[in-house]
Amino acid sequence: MFLIYVIMTKVIIVGAGPTGATLALLLVKQGISVKLIEASRGFRRQFRGEALMPSGLDALQQMELLDLLADIPHKTLDGWEFLLNGRSLFRVNEPIEAGGKPCTLVSQLHLLAKLIQVASTYPEFEFIAGEPVRELILDKNQRVTGVKLSGGQEINSTITIAADGRNSRIRQRAGLNLKQQPNSIDILWFKLEAGSLLESENIFYSILQDRYGFGLFRGSEEQLQIGWGLHQDDRFNWQEIDWIEMLRANSPPWLVKHLKTYGHTLGKPMLLSVVVGLCDRWSSSGLLLLGDAVHPMSPIRAQGINMALRDVIVAANHLVPLLKDETDYKAIDTVLPLIQQEREPEIIRIQHLQNEEIAQAQKLRNSGFIRWAASTFTPMIRPFIRASWLKRQQQLRQGVTKVKLTV
Repeated sequence: MFLIYVIMTKVIIVGAGPTGATLALLLVKQGISVKLIEASRGFRRQFRGEALMPSGLDALQQMELLDLLADIPHKTLDGWEFLLNGRSLFRVNEPIEAGGKPCTLVSQLHLLAKLIQVASTYPEFEFIAGEPVRELILDKNQRVTGVKLSGGQEINSTITIAADGRNSRIRQRAGLNLKQQPNSIDILWFKLEAGSLLESENIFYSILQDRYGFGLFRGSEEQLQIGWGLHQDDRFNWQEIDWIEMLRANSPPWLVKHLKTYGHTLGKPMLLSVVVGLCDRWSSSGLLLLGDAVHPMSPIRAQGINMALRDVIVAANHLVPLLKDETDYKAIDTVLPLIQQEREPEIIRIQHLQNEEIAQAQKLRNSGFIRWAASTFTPMIRPFIRASWLKRQQQLRQGVTKVKLTV
């Protein structure tokens, strides 16, 4: 007589972005079996957020992953500068905090590939790419017990974790409600050759010319990246605009000069439809949502990746001790709401701070008088504007709550 033992995967993680890849690596390092499922076959996308704030860098350091940056394209920011109608409102150098870490731009494409490469050295890890999840598997008590892939394969697990982004299919399949915040701005994203521009000193420029505004910096892979604010009341069709001419008309002289030389390398704009919101519940029995799947963030100060990495630490703290022991579904389901309880206050506060940043920009955009006054009296008001901006940045850079990896 032969006995056949079926070994169930402890954890299924859906989505191999920063949330899913870092959590998978943390878990397999603890000897916990993980299947990481990614719908796409590769990590190359036209847009992936690059900026790691000190909070995100600290999270990677706690996970002993910060050294991975040495092997992948990355670039520190040297400062932030705000230009209004061709004049500098103020500038702040990095790092903002004395003795702190500067904001660092990291190629997310290479970071994800490196994380999965390292995770693949552990026998407990399996990466399944190019297989979207078709549906969740439920037991008779409506507990999530795994997933069914598009190809028909069924995978059972102790817990399923959705890290599949702002348009999370798992969130939709589970019927968890995302309460979206009103949004009046989307982003058009461009890339073009950088030449020598911002090579020796990489400044993140926020440029406002009358009612038009965009951000500019040199990315981790040495291209210039431009994020143009697209508003609901804009009186043009962005798909029909000559964007080289549009950028020239609203750029300072040094950027106009660069566009004359490299404008032909300007890529087609990619529309980033901004979704900001928060789920009422981050979990159901057997299922946990993390990162943008549960709290999509505004692009302001690149909070998505930084908040996601902090989610991972808190989730690991709660789940690792239970997953290393004999399976206790009730105990696992009991701690899932505790992860939301610990993380939600910070997410709410960060989204509020992002809204404050947007509100300040909207005041300038919507009022010709404020733009005139700010531009005319810049020398007198610069210290006050700079101090106000710095005050808002502290929590956006450092986080709101203390997050410490304890496993």
